[in-house]
Amino acid sequence: MTYEELIERLDPNVYQNLKQSIELGKWPDGRKLTPKQREISLEAVIYYENLHSIPEQERVGYLDRGAKAGTACDPSVRRNQPGGNNVDPNQFVEVKS
Repeated sequence: MTYEELIERLDPNVYQNLKQSIELGKWPDGRKLTPKQREISLEAVIYYENLHSIPEQERVGYLDRGAKAGTACDPSVRRNQPGGNNVDPNQFVEVKS
């Protein structure tokens, strides 16, 4: 069985459990996900969502920009220079869970 066949046949309940485990950082039985387990689970969930045409707003990692879309608060908006965004990368702090 290929990876694609496995994801294609993945039970929707298993998909939901994987998605919830990624969100909480632990398996349904309470054991903590390792970084590698989180990575593999996230890849499987993203692949499942693409394969099964899950609506964008229901996908893992979706950010609703709402009223901020297209404004200076939207990081996808380019500022001042064509092709550049003039953002100082030193102003951001990495947050680890």
